[in-house]
Amino acid sequence: MTDWPAGYGLHILDTVDSTLNEAARIAPTLTGPVWIMAHMQTAARGRRGRAWKNPKGNLAATLVLRPQDGPERAALRSFVAALALFDACVAVTGRTEGLSLKWPNDVLLNGGKLAGILLESAGQGPNLSYLSIGIGVNLAEAPGQNDVEDRALRPVSLLSETGVTISAEDFLTELAAAFARYETQFSTYGFDPIRTAWLDRAARLGQVITARTATSETSGTFETVDASGNLVLHTAKGRVSIPAAEVFF
Repeated sequence: MTDWPAGYGLHILDTVDSTLNEAARIAPTLTGPVWIMAHMQTAARGRRGRAWKNPKGNLAATLVLRPQDGPERAALRSFVAALALFDACVAVTGRTEGLSLKWPNDVLLNGGKLAGILLESAGQGPNLSYLSIGIGVNLAEAPGQNDVEDRALRPVSLLSETGVTISAEDFLTELAAAFARYETQFSTYGFDPIRTAWLDRAARLGQVITARTATSETSGTFETVDASGNLVLHTAKGRVSIPAAEVFF
């Protein structure tokens, strides 16, 4: 088993409203990065405020950081977290087959959604007072198809797709160690090597996908992710860069 990374704290809670809420509560007192894990969340949430189903045995965790950079650079840590999740899955299953990363914040296994990432932050001006990276992984059980929005990928669990059983604590140890490695790389060399590694694992790269925002829908060939983390599509109207959207296959 991988050792817990040096310099990262760990809080494990039996029950909490949300690990993201707990991160916001403790952030002002922190002097270093801390992982928060809960066995049960009573008010878990996903992107755009949607409820997040968190069956028993799955991972619900948030990493809270006090970054020394601005919001745009800090947000690139969603890619750091995605790579760390990918590596943690490889570490516990011994396989890369079927694993891929879906822009902007999902990990896929055999074409279904295994894990999601949600970033929240606070602060004004060029620096953030804190950044929280919320992570949910379907280790033991996946929500039902009725629990996700129309056109969303089917939820899957690590157990159902690979037969691997692992506790949330043990998976988090692998995840935290992988994140620490990628965070060091990001801090030292910038986003470019993170971007390259992410693209190597990207789902549907070179294929036609659809990006939907609250006001528009754009379909095109998934060309790349640019230096700012934007999705780049080649469409009938030319090259389009999209900073935020829901992606559908």
